[in-house]
Amino acid sequence: MTYVGHSVPALTQPGPARAGARDVVAAYVGLMKPRVIELLLLTTVPVMFFAARGVPELGLVVATVVGGTLSSGSASALNCVYDRDIDEQMRRTRRRALPRHIVSPVAATVFGVVLGVLATVVLATWVNWLSAGLALLAEVFYLGVYTVLLKRRTTQNIVWGGLAGCFPALIGWTAVTGSLAWPPVVLFLVVFFWTPPHTWALALRYREDYANVDVPMLPVVARAERVGRQVVLYSWAMVATSLLLWPVADTGWFYPAAAAVLGAVFLVEAHRMWGRSRGTEDLARIQPMRLFHSSNLYLSLLFVSVALDPLLTR
Repeated sequence: MTYVGHSVPALTQPGPARAGARDVVAAYVGLMKPRVIELLLLTTVPVMFFAARGVPELGLVVATVVGGTLSSGSASALNCVYDRDIDEQMRRTRRRALPRHIVSPVAATVFGVVLGVLATVVLATWVNWLSAGLALLAEVFYLGVYTVLLKRRTTQNIVWGGLAGCFPALIGWTAVTGSLAWPPVVLFLVVFFWTPPHTWALALRYREDYANVDVPMLPVVARAERVGRQVVLYSWAMVATSLLLWPVADTGWFYPAAAAVLGAVFLVEAHRMWGRSRGTEDLARIQPMRLFHSSNLYLSLLFVSVALDPLLTR
């Protein structure tokens, strides 16, 4: 399973090409984008608790986490191979393993493919074939649709490419139940509407990077005020969809209460960023990273409430 997400980038210059064994190991781990995996698991494991209406089997959780980590790491590594040309020119990515020449493109490709094969084996053997198939589909979508077809061609890159990051909700549910249902689809859509505000806030902060490598993220081709308006629209859709889980899944009282409070706080932050963006392109005034960090916190706490609801209200 893959997740189209982002961590706060380092701004230092690339180090020398020479590297010891520890540096090489760290480089391979970096190819997997651990920060992305963290957020990925936060949208997988809580859904397993929700699907089990309690605490799922520990062995199943471990197998799903291991398989998901390998799958996400595979997609991230192969994404780094394809994007190595632009990664070398962008401040937020130039310290990755390939731009620093610590790992060769061939070695990174082999690493990514091996991780993908292991992910499929683990999920198919110790979870089920449906979860394995969904993880493989997410990986193919992330690489083929987002990375290759959309990222460098359209402002809608992260909107539709972000679908790949929505699959963990489906995978967590199917790992427990062996079938799909409407509750994980609702959570799938929550992540879908969450991804543009999250990503556009980061892209607004680093829009010069994207502009320099001709990646048409929305903040590159549109004024900050328009970006802020789009962030607000997607944020309202996200919050409305999150509340839809209450009647669809017949949750207890805890989830809708948490979703309402978290949604209200996030909407206030989204509207504030939009307000700060009116009539200016000054990033120091707009402060897009406030929304970026808020989006991480929102998604984490929302999915924690998904896990806690059956434990507190059953």
